[in-house]
Amino acid sequence: MNDQYSGNWLAQRAHQAMLDNGFEPEFSATALSQLGEIEATGEPAADDSFRDLRTLLWSSIDNASSRDLDQIEWAEALPNGDIRVLVGIADVDALVPKDSPIDDHARQNTVTVYTESRIFPMLPEQLSTDLTSLNEDVDRLAVVADMCVKPNGDVPESTFYRAIVRNQAKLAYESVGEWFDHDGGAPDDLNRLAGLKDQLLLQREAATRLYAYRQAKGALEFESIESAAVVEDGQIKGIVSVEPNTARKLIENFMVAANVEMAEFLEAHGSVSLRRIVKAPERWDGIVRIASEYGVRLPDQPDQPALAAFLDARRKADPDHYPDLSLSIIKLIGSGEYVVERPGEDTGGHFGLAVRDYAHSTAPNRRFTDIVVQRLVKAVIANQPSPYADDELESIARHCNDQERAARKVERKMRKVVAATVMQRHVGENFDAIVTGVTPSGTFARILRPPVDGRIEQGQSGLNVGEKVNVRLLSADPRTGFIDFAAGKQ
Repeated sequence: MNDQYSGNWLAQRAHQAMLDNGFEPEFSATALSQLGEIEATGEPAADDSFRDLRTLLWSSIDNASSRDLDQIEWAEALPNGDIRVLVGIADVDALVPKDSPIDDHARQNTVTVYTESRIFPMLPEQLSTDLTSLNEDVDRLAVVADMCVKPNGDVPESTFYRAIVRNQAKLAYESVGEWFDHDGGAPDDLNRLAGLKDQLLLQREAATRLYAYRQAKGALEFESIESAAVVEDGQIKGIVSVEPNTARKLIENFMVAANVEMAEFLEAHGSVSLRRIVKAPERWDGIVRIASEYGVRLPDQPDQPALAAFLDARRKADPDHYPDLSLSIIKLIGSGEYVVERPGEDTGGHFGLAVRDYAHSTAPNRRFTDIVVQRLVKAVIANQPSPYADDELESIARHCNDQERAARKVERKMRKVVAATVMQRHVGENFDAIVTGVTPSGTFARILRPPVDGRIEQGQSGLNVGEKVNVRLLSADPRTGFIDFAAGKQ
Protein backbone atom coordinates (compact mmCIF):
# COMPACT_ATOMS: atom_id res chain seq x y z
CA MET A 1 0.00 0.00 0.00
CA ASN A 2 1.28 3.45 -0.86
CA ASP A 3 2.75 5.11 2.25
CA GLN A 4 1.66 8.56 1.03
CA TYR A 5 -1.87 7.74 2.23
CA SER A 6 -0.98 8.06 5.89
CA GLY A 7 -3.07 8.97 8.91
CA ASN A 8 -1.95 12.60 8.63
CA TRP A 9 -2.95 12.74 4.95
CA LEU A 10 -6.34 11.29 5.83
CA ALA A 11 -6.82 13.82 8.64
CA GLN A 12 -6.14 16.67 6.20
CA ARG A 13 -8.67 15.22 3.77
CA ALA A 14 -11.25 15.00 6.56
CA HIS A 15 -10.65 18.62 7.54
CA GLN A 16 -11.21 19.76 3.96
CA ALA A 17 -14.34 17.62 3.66
CA MET A 18 -15.73 19.39 6.73
CA LEU A 19 -15.12 22.80 5.17
CA ASP A 20 -16.58 21.70 1.85
CA ASN A 21 -19.83 20.67 3.54
CA GLY A 22 -20.49 23.76 5.64
CA PHE A 23 -18.96 22.75 8.96
CA GLU A 24 -16.61 24.64 11.23
CA PRO A 25 -13.88 22.07 11.95
CA GLU A 26 -12.13 24.25 14.53
CA PHE A 27 -13.43 26.27 17.48
CA SER A 28 -13.35 30.06 17.34
CA ALA A 29 -11.20 32.21 19.62
CA THR A 30 -14.30 33.32 21.55
CA ALA A 31 -15.39 29.70 22.05
CA LEU A 32 -11.93 28.80 23.34
CA SER A 33 -12.03 31.83 25.65
CA GLN A 34 -15.34 30.63 27.05
CA LEU A 35 -13.83 27.18 27.48
CA GLY A 36 -11.02 28.67 29.54
CA GLU A 37 -13.55 30.39 31.79
CA ILE A 38 -15.49 27.13 32.25
CA GLU A 39 -12.32 25.23 33.12
CA ALA A 40 -11.39 27.93 35.65
CA THR A 41 -14.76 27.97 37.41
CA GLY A 42 -15.74 24.32 37.00
CA GLU A 43 -19.18 22.77 37.11
CA PRO A 44 -21.88 24.74 38.96
CA ALA A 45 -22.84 23.42 42.37
CA ALA A 46 -26.06 21.47 42.87
CA ASP A 47 -28.63 23.29 44.99
CA ASP A 48 -31.53 21.95 47.06
CA SER A 49 -33.65 21.37 43.95
CA PHE A 50 -31.30 18.57 42.82
CA ARG A 51 -31.73 15.02 44.03
CA ASP A 52 -28.56 13.45 45.38
CA LEU A 53 -28.31 10.06 43.68
CA ARG A 54 -24.57 9.53 44.00
CA THR A 55 -24.92 6.41 46.17
CA LEU A 56 -26.79 4.45 43.51
CA LEU A 57 -24.82 1.81 41.59
CA TRP A 58 -24.79 3.74 38.31
CA SER A 59 -22.87 2.35 35.35
CA SER A 60 -22.35 3.21 31.70
CA ILE A 61 -21.90 0.92 28.70
CA ASP A 62 -20.37 2.35 25.55
CA ASN A 63 -17.65 1.62 23.03
CA ALA A 64 -14.38 0.75 24.72
CA SER A 65 -12.76 3.80 23.12
CA SER A 66 -15.59 6.24 23.97
CA ARG A 67 -14.75 9.12 26.27
CA ASP A 68 -17.84 11.31 25.74
CA LEU A 69 -20.28 9.51 28.03
CA ASP A 70 -23.78 10.91 27.68
CA GLN A 71 -25.84 8.51 29.75
CA ILE A 72 -25.64 6.18 32.74
CA GLU A 73 -28.15 3.63 33.97
CA TRP A 74 -29.53 2.08 37.16
CA ALA A 75 -32.43 -0.29 37.80
CA GLU A 76 -34.44 -1.47 40.79
CA ALA A 77 -36.79 -4.46 41.11
CA LEU A 78 -40.11 -3.41 42.71
CA PRO A 79 -42.27 -5.68 44.89
CA ASN A 80 -45.12 -5.74 42.34
CA GLY A 81 -42.91 -7.14 39.57
CA ASP A 82 -42.22 -3.80 37.89
CA ILE A 83 -38.68 -2.62 37.24
CA ARG A 84 -37.79 0.98 37.94
CA VAL A 85 -35.21 2.23 35.43
CA LEU A 86 -33.26 5.46 35.80
CA VAL A 87 -31.33 6.92 32.87
CA GLY A 88 -29.05 9.79 33.81
CA ILE A 89 -28.29 12.18 30.94
CA ALA A 90 -25.32 14.56 31.07
CA ASP A 91 -26.48 18.11 31.87
CA VAL A 92 -24.53 19.85 29.13
CA ASP A 93 -26.70 22.96 29.36
CA ALA A 94 -25.45 23.59 32.90
CA LEU A 95 -22.03 24.47 31.48
CA VAL A 96 -22.95 25.65 27.98
CA PRO A 97 -25.58 28.42 28.18
CA LYS A 98 -27.86 29.11 25.25
CA ASP A 99 -26.39 31.56 22.70
CA SER A 100 -22.89 31.41 24.21
CA PRO A 101 -19.93 31.04 21.79
CA ILE A 102 -19.62 27.28 22.36
CA ASP A 103 -23.38 26.91 21.92
CA ASP A 104 -23.15 28.90 18.68
CA HIS A 105 -20.51 26.45 17.40
CA ALA A 106 -22.67 23.48 18.41
CA ARG A 107 -25.69 25.08 16.74
CA GLN A 108 -23.75 25.53 13.49
CA ASN A 109 -22.27 22.02 13.31
CA THR A 110 -25.21 20.32 15.13
CA VAL A 111 -23.37 16.98 15.49
CA THR A 112 -20.04 15.41 16.26
CA VAL A 113 -18.68 14.17 12.94
CA TYR A 114 -16.85 10.86 13.07
CA THR A 115 -14.29 9.96 10.40
CA GLU A 116 -11.80 7.13 10.38
CA SER A 117 -8.87 9.53 10.70
CA ARG A 118 -10.21 12.26 12.96
CA ILE A 119 -13.22 13.07 15.13
CA PHE A 120 -14.63 16.60 14.92
CA PRO A 121 -16.42 17.09 18.27
CA MET A 122 -19.48 19.29 18.49
CA LEU A 123 -18.24 20.52 21.88
CA PRO A 124 -14.60 21.06 22.90
CA GLU A 125 -13.14 17.78 24.08
CA GLN A 126 -12.31 19.35 27.44
CA LEU A 127 -16.09 19.41 27.93
CA SER A 128 -17.42 16.41 26.01
CA THR A 129 -14.82 13.98 27.35
CA ASP A 130 -14.41 15.56 30.79
CA LEU A 131 -16.55 18.26 32.38
CA THR A 132 -19.82 17.32 30.64
CA SER A 133 -19.04 13.59 30.39
CA LEU A 134 -20.45 11.17 32.96
CA ASN A 135 -17.00 9.77 33.66
CA GLU A 136 -16.26 7.12 36.23
CA ASP A 137 -15.82 8.14 39.87
CA VAL A 138 -16.64 11.84 39.48
CA ASP A 139 -19.71 13.79 40.57
CA ARG A 140 -21.74 15.18 37.68
CA LEU A 141 -25.00 17.04 37.15
CA ALA A 142 -27.62 15.15 35.16
CA VAL A 143 -31.19 15.20 33.94
CA VAL A 144 -32.75 11.90 35.03
CA ALA A 145 -35.47 9.94 33.25
CA ASP A 146 -37.22 7.94 35.99
CA MET A 147 -39.34 5.19 34.39
CA CYS A 148 -41.46 2.29 35.62
CA VAL A 149 -41.32 -0.75 33.30
CA LYS A 150 -44.23 -3.18 33.61
CA PRO A 151 -43.81 -6.94 33.03
CA ASN A 152 -45.26 -6.49 29.51
CA GLY A 153 -42.78 -3.68 28.76
CA ASP A 154 -45.22 -0.78 28.96
CA VAL A 155 -44.04 2.41 30.69
CA PRO A 156 -47.20 3.97 32.14
CA GLU A 157 -45.34 6.18 34.60
CA SER A 158 -42.28 8.35 34.22
CA THR A 159 -40.92 11.62 35.48
CA PHE A 160 -37.91 13.85 34.96
CA TYR A 161 -35.80 15.78 37.42
CA ARG A 162 -32.32 17.16 37.92
CA ALA A 163 -29.84 15.27 40.06
CA ILE A 164 -26.22 14.91 41.05
CA VAL A 165 -24.88 11.47 40.08
CA ARG A 166 -21.69 9.43 40.11
CA ASN A 167 -20.84 6.79 37.53
CA GLN A 168 -19.48 3.79 39.44
CA ALA A 169 -18.34 1.72 36.45
CA LYS A 170 -17.42 2.60 32.85
CA LEU A 171 -18.18 -0.60 30.96
CA ALA A 172 -17.67 -1.54 27.32
CA TYR A 173 -20.09 -3.06 24.81
CA GLU A 174 -17.49 -5.59 23.78
CA SER A 175 -16.76 -7.14 27.19
CA VAL A 176 -20.31 -6.93 28.59
CA GLY A 177 -21.68 -8.32 25.33
CA GLU A 178 -19.25 -11.24 25.48
CA TRP A 179 -20.39 -11.95 29.06
CA PHE A 180 -24.08 -11.69 28.14
CA ASP A 181 -24.01 -13.60 24.87
CA HIS A 182 -21.21 -16.15 25.03
CA ASP A 183 -20.74 -16.89 28.74
CA GLY A 184 -17.49 -14.99 28.58
CA GLY A 185 -15.64 -13.98 31.69
CA ALA A 186 -17.26 -11.16 33.64
CA PRO A 187 -15.55 -7.77 33.17
CA ASP A 188 -13.28 -6.83 36.09
CA ASP A 189 -15.67 -4.14 37.33
CA LEU A 190 -18.39 -6.75 37.82
CA ASN A 191 -16.16 -8.56 40.29
CA ARG A 192 -14.86 -5.35 41.85
CA LEU A 193 -18.25 -3.84 42.65
CA ALA A 194 -20.66 -5.83 44.81
CA GLY A 195 -24.07 -6.10 43.22
CA LEU A 196 -23.06 -4.93 39.73
CA LYS A 197 -23.61 -8.34 38.12
CA ASP A 198 -27.16 -8.50 39.44
CA GLN A 199 -27.67 -4.86 38.47
CA LEU A 200 -26.76 -5.53 34.83
CA LEU A 201 -28.88 -8.67 34.68
CA LEU A 202 -31.84 -6.64 35.97
CA GLN A 203 -31.15 -3.96 33.38
CA ARG A 204 -31.08 -6.65 30.69
CA GLU A 205 -34.47 -7.91 31.85
CA ALA A 206 -35.92 -4.39 31.73
CA ALA A 207 -34.49 -3.85 28.23
CA THR A 208 -35.95 -7.18 27.08
CA ARG A 209 -39.37 -6.09 28.33
CA LEU A 210 -39.12 -2.71 26.61
CA TYR A 211 -38.18 -4.27 23.29
CA ALA A 212 -40.90 -6.94 23.48
CA TYR A 213 -43.51 -4.22 23.98
CA ARG A 214 -42.33 -2.24 20.96
CA GLN A 215 -41.96 -5.40 18.90
CA ALA A 216 -45.60 -6.26 19.56
CA LYS A 217 -46.50 -2.88 18.11
CA GLY A 218 -44.42 -3.50 14.98
CA ALA A 219 -40.95 -2.18 15.82
CA LEU A 220 -38.46 -3.11 13.14
CA GLU A 221 -35.26 -4.84 14.20
CA PHE A 222 -32.47 -4.24 11.74
CA GLU A 223 -28.94 -5.53 11.77
CA SER A 224 -26.30 -3.53 9.97
CA ILE A 225 -22.65 -4.19 9.34
CA GLU A 226 -20.80 -1.16 10.65
CA SER A 227 -17.19 -0.70 9.68
CA ALA A 228 -14.09 0.56 11.41
CA ALA A 229 -10.65 1.13 9.99
CA VAL A 230 -7.67 -0.76 11.36
CA VAL A 231 -4.83 1.77 11.71
CA GLU A 232 -1.32 0.68 12.63
CA ASP A 233 1.61 3.10 12.83
CA GLY A 234 -0.43 5.75 11.02
CA GLN A 235 -1.24 3.43 8.10
CA ILE A 236 -4.64 2.03 7.12
CA LYS A 237 -4.23 -1.74 7.23
CA GLY A 238 -7.79 -2.92 6.73
CA ILE A 239 -11.50 -2.58 7.49
CA VAL A 240 -13.33 -4.62 10.13
CA SER A 241 -17.00 -5.00 11.00
CA VAL A 242 -18.54 -3.96 14.33
CA GLU A 243 -20.75 -6.80 15.58
CA PRO A 244 -24.08 -6.22 17.37
CA ASN A 245 -24.62 -7.78 20.80
CA THR A 246 -26.99 -7.78 23.77
CA ALA A 247 -25.09 -5.01 25.58
CA ARG A 248 -25.62 -2.66 22.63
CA LYS A 249 -29.30 -3.62 22.49
CA LEU A 250 -29.67 -2.96 26.22
CA ILE A 251 -28.47 0.62 25.87
CA GLU A 252 -30.47 1.11 22.68
CA ASN A 253 -33.70 0.08 24.40
CA PHE A 254 -33.05 2.34 27.39
CA MET A 255 -32.22 5.19 25.01
CA VAL A 256 -35.43 4.68 23.02
CA ALA A 257 -37.51 4.52 26.21
CA ALA A 258 -35.99 7.73 27.59
CA ASN A 259 -36.48 9.52 24.27
CA VAL A 260 -40.13 8.44 24.08
CA GLU A 261 -40.85 9.43 27.67
CA MET A 262 -39.14 12.79 27.28
CA ALA A 263 -41.30 13.62 24.24
CA GLU A 264 -44.43 12.58 26.13
CA PHE A 265 -43.32 14.59 29.17
CA LEU A 266 -43.09 17.76 27.09
CA GLU A 267 -46.45 17.07 25.45
CA ALA A 268 -48.13 16.39 28.80
CA HIS A 269 -46.91 19.75 30.10
CA GLY A 270 -48.08 21.70 27.07
CA SER A 271 -44.58 22.44 25.83
CA VAL A 272 -43.45 22.77 22.26
CA SER A 273 -40.96 20.03 21.38
CA LEU A 274 -38.39 19.05 18.80
CA ARG A 275 -39.32 15.61 17.50
CA ARG A 276 -37.50 12.95 15.52
CA ILE A 277 -39.82 11.29 13.02
CA VAL A 278 -39.52 8.64 10.32
CA LYS A 279 -42.44 8.77 7.92
CA ALA A 280 -44.18 5.75 6.44
CA PRO A 281 -42.09 4.65 3.44
CA GLU A 282 -42.97 6.27 0.14
CA ARG A 283 -41.18 3.41 -1.60
CA TRP A 284 -43.27 0.73 0.10
CA ASP A 285 -43.74 -0.96 -3.28
CA GLY A 286 -40.01 -1.71 -3.27
CA ILE A 287 -40.32 -3.36 0.15
CA VAL A 288 -43.30 -5.38 -1.11
CA ARG A 289 -41.20 -6.47 -4.09
CA ILE A 290 -38.34 -7.65 -1.88
CA ALA A 291 -40.70 -9.59 0.40
CA SER A 292 -42.27 -11.27 -2.61
CA GLU A 293 -38.85 -12.63 -3.57
CA TYR A 294 -39.02 -14.66 -0.35
CA GLY A 295 -42.57 -15.84 -1.03
CA VAL A 296 -44.16 -13.33 1.39
CA ARG A 297 -47.00 -11.02 0.39
CA LEU A 298 -47.07 -7.75 2.33
CA PRO A 299 -50.11 -5.42 2.36
CA ASP A 300 -50.33 -2.84 -0.41
CA GLN A 301 -50.04 0.00 2.13
CA PRO A 302 -47.28 0.49 4.74
CA ASP A 303 -47.87 -1.91 7.61
CA GLN A 304 -45.40 -1.99 10.51
CA PRO A 305 -46.45 -5.29 12.16
CA ALA A 306 -46.50 -7.13 8.82
CA LEU A 307 -43.04 -5.85 7.91
CA ALA A 308 -41.73 -6.62 11.41
CA ALA A 309 -43.05 -10.20 11.17
CA PHE A 310 -41.40 -10.66 7.78
CA LEU A 311 -38.06 -9.32 9.03
CA ASP A 312 -38.18 -11.45 12.18
CA ALA A 313 -38.84 -14.57 10.12
CA ARG A 314 -35.94 -13.79 7.77
CA ARG A 315 -33.56 -13.06 10.64
CA LYS A 316 -34.31 -16.49 12.15
CA ALA A 317 -34.23 -18.30 8.80
CA ASP A 318 -30.99 -16.80 7.48
CA PRO A 319 -29.08 -14.81 10.12
CA ASP A 320 -25.90 -14.69 8.05
CA HIS A 321 -27.57 -12.70 5.26
CA TYR A 322 -29.94 -10.70 7.45
CA PRO A 323 -27.69 -7.59 7.42
CA ASP A 324 -27.97 -7.59 3.61
CA LEU A 325 -31.76 -7.61 3.80
CA SER A 326 -31.72 -4.98 6.57
CA LEU A 327 -29.70 -2.62 4.41
CA SER A 328 -32.14 -3.02 1.51
CA ILE A 329 -35.17 -2.22 3.69
CA ILE A 330 -33.46 0.67 5.48
CA LYS A 331 -32.64 2.35 2.18
CA LEU A 332 -36.27 2.04 1.04
CA ILE A 333 -37.71 3.38 4.31
CA GLY A 334 -35.51 6.45 4.15
CA SER A 335 -33.92 8.62 6.82
CA GLY A 336 -35.51 10.41 9.73
CA GLU A 337 -35.96 14.15 10.14
CA TYR A 338 -36.45 16.72 12.87
CA VAL A 339 -39.75 18.57 13.13
CA VAL A 340 -41.31 20.98 15.63
CA GLU A 341 -44.45 19.80 17.38
CA ARG A 342 -46.66 22.35 19.11
CA PRO A 343 -49.26 21.50 21.75
CA GLY A 344 -52.26 19.82 20.15
CA GLU A 345 -50.40 18.93 16.94
CA ASP A 346 -49.48 15.48 15.64
CA THR A 347 -46.38 15.54 13.46
CA GLY A 348 -46.32 11.77 13.01
CA GLY A 349 -44.33 9.06 14.68
CA HIS A 350 -41.21 6.98 14.11
CA PHE A 351 -42.04 4.19 11.63
CA GLY A 352 -39.00 2.08 12.42
CA LEU A 353 -39.38 2.21 16.21
CA ALA A 354 -43.18 1.90 16.16
CA VAL A 355 -43.65 4.84 18.53
CA ARG A 356 -45.74 7.98 18.15
CA ASP A 357 -43.68 10.31 20.35
CA TYR A 358 -39.92 10.50 20.01
CA ALA A 359 -37.39 13.23 20.81
CA HIS A 360 -33.61 12.80 20.64
CA SER A 361 -32.40 13.58 24.14
CA THR A 362 -29.80 11.10 25.37
CA ALA A 363 -26.66 12.33 23.53
CA PRO A 364 -26.23 16.05 24.36
CA ASN A 365 -22.44 15.84 24.07
CA ARG A 366 -22.72 14.89 20.38
CA ARG A 367 -26.07 16.20 19.07
CA PHE A 368 -27.33 19.76 19.30
CA THR A 369 -30.98 18.66 19.12
CA ASP A 370 -30.47 16.83 22.42
CA ILE A 371 -29.23 20.02 24.09
CA VAL A 372 -32.31 21.85 22.77
CA VAL A 373 -34.66 19.17 24.12
CA GLN A 374 -32.75 19.17 27.41
CA ARG A 375 -33.34 22.91 27.77
CA LEU A 376 -37.04 22.49 27.01
CA VAL A 377 -37.35 19.78 29.66
CA LYS A 378 -35.41 21.78 32.25
CA ALA A 379 -37.71 24.73 31.63
CA VAL A 380 -40.73 22.53 32.38
CA ILE A 381 -39.07 21.14 35.51
CA ALA A 382 -38.37 24.70 36.74
CA ASN A 383 -41.84 25.90 35.69
CA GLN A 384 -40.27 28.49 33.40
CA PRO A 385 -41.18 29.62 29.86
CA SER A 386 -39.68 27.79 26.89
CA PRO A 387 -36.15 29.07 26.13
CA TYR A 388 -36.95 28.88 22.40
CA ALA A 389 -39.56 30.65 20.30
CA ASP A 390 -41.44 28.44 17.86
CA ASP A 391 -39.89 30.04 14.77
CA GLU A 392 -36.42 29.61 16.29
CA LEU A 393 -37.09 25.90 16.78
CA GLU A 394 -38.30 25.64 13.17
CA SER A 395 -35.02 27.16 12.00
CA ILE A 396 -33.03 24.78 14.21
CA ALA A 397 -34.93 21.76 12.89
CA ARG A 398 -34.30 22.72 9.26
CA HIS A 399 -30.62 23.39 9.90
CA CYS A 400 -30.15 20.14 11.84
CA ASN A 401 -31.72 18.20 8.97
CA ASP A 402 -29.35 19.90 6.52
CA GLN A 403 -26.29 19.29 8.70
CA GLU A 404 -27.22 15.70 9.35
CA ARG A 405 -27.21 15.10 5.60
CA ALA A 406 -23.93 17.01 5.33
CA ALA A 407 -22.37 14.94 8.13
CA ARG A 408 -23.35 11.77 6.30
CA LYS A 409 -21.62 13.17 3.21
CA VAL A 410 -18.41 13.84 5.14
CA GLU A 411 -18.45 10.46 6.85
CA ARG A 412 -19.35 8.66 3.62
CA LYS A 413 -16.61 10.55 1.75
CA MET A 414 -13.97 9.60 4.28
CA ARG A 415 -15.18 6.01 4.49
CA LYS A 416 -14.74 5.86 0.72
CA VAL A 417 -11.25 7.39 0.91
CA VAL A 418 -10.26 4.86 3.56
CA ALA A 419 -11.99 2.05 1.69
CA ALA A 420 -10.25 2.98 -1.57
CA THR A 421 -6.93 2.94 0.27
CA VAL A 422 -7.63 -0.60 1.44
CA MET A 423 -9.34 -1.86 -1.73
CA GLN A 424 -6.50 -0.96 -4.11
CA ARG A 425 -5.13 -4.45 -3.56
CA HIS A 426 -8.46 -6.08 -4.54
CA VAL A 427 -8.99 -4.60 -8.04
CA GLY A 428 -10.40 -7.29 -10.33
CA GLU A 429 -12.02 -9.32 -7.53
CA ASN A 430 -15.77 -10.09 -7.29
CA PHE A 431 -18.08 -9.30 -4.36
CA ASP A 432 -21.75 -9.69 -3.39
CA ALA A 433 -23.40 -6.27 -3.09
CA ILE A 434 -26.69 -4.43 -2.62
CA VAL A 435 -27.84 -1.47 -4.69
CA THR A 436 -28.10 1.50 -2.29
CA GLY A 437 -28.94 4.37 -4.61
CA VAL A 438 -30.24 5.07 -8.11
CA THR A 439 -29.93 8.80 -8.85
CA PRO A 440 -29.38 11.05 -11.86
CA SER A 441 -25.71 11.18 -10.91
CA GLY A 442 -25.28 7.42 -10.90
CA THR A 443 -26.11 4.01 -9.45
CA PHE A 444 -24.44 3.05 -6.20
CA ALA A 445 -23.90 -0.20 -4.34
CA ARG A 446 -22.38 -1.48 -1.12
CA ILE A 447 -20.42 -4.66 -0.76
CA LEU A 448 -21.01 -6.22 2.62
CA ARG A 449 -17.75 -7.90 3.47
CA PRO A 450 -15.77 -5.74 3.84
CA PRO A 451 -18.45 -3.01 4.09
CA VAL A 452 -17.54 -0.67 1.23
CA ASP A 453 -19.60 1.69 -0.97
CA GLY A 454 -18.96 2.45 -4.63
CA ARG A 455 -20.49 3.47 -7.94
CA ILE A 456 -21.59 0.97 -10.59
CA GLU A 457 -20.03 2.10 -13.85
CA GLN A 458 -20.92 -0.93 -15.97
CA GLY A 459 -24.10 -3.01 -16.01
CA GLN A 460 -26.16 -0.52 -13.99
CA SER A 461 -29.11 -0.31 -16.36
CA GLY A 462 -32.38 -1.52 -14.82
CA LEU A 463 -31.08 -1.90 -11.28
CA ASN A 464 -33.32 -0.93 -8.33
CA VAL A 465 -32.57 0.13 -4.77
CA GLY A 466 -32.38 -2.91 -2.52
CA GLU A 467 -31.51 -5.30 -5.35
CA LYS A 468 -28.73 -7.83 -4.84
CA VAL A 469 -25.95 -7.81 -7.42
CA ASN A 470 -22.57 -9.37 -7.95
CA VAL A 471 -19.94 -6.75 -8.68
CA ARG A 472 -16.37 -6.74 -9.89
CA LEU A 473 -14.04 -4.04 -8.54
CA LEU A 474 -12.82 -2.00 -11.49
CA SER A 475 -10.75 0.64 -9.69
CA ALA A 476 -10.09 2.28 -6.32
CA ASP A 477 -8.53 5.76 -6.04
CA PRO A 478 -7.61 6.98 -2.52
CA ARG A 479 -7.12 10.57 -3.75
CA THR A 480 -10.77 10.92 -4.76
CA GLY A 481 -12.35 8.09 -2.78
CA PHE A 482 -13.84 6.83 -6.04
CA ILE A 483 -14.57 3.11 -6.09
CA ASP A 484 -16.00 1.76 -9.34
CA PHE A 485 -17.77 -1.54 -9.94
CA ALA A 486 -19.11 -3.53 -12.85
CA ALA A 487 -22.38 -5.32 -12.03
CA GLY A 488 -24.10 -8.53 -12.95
CA LYS A 489 -27.43 -9.52 -11.30
CA GLN A 490 -27.44 -12.45 -8.92
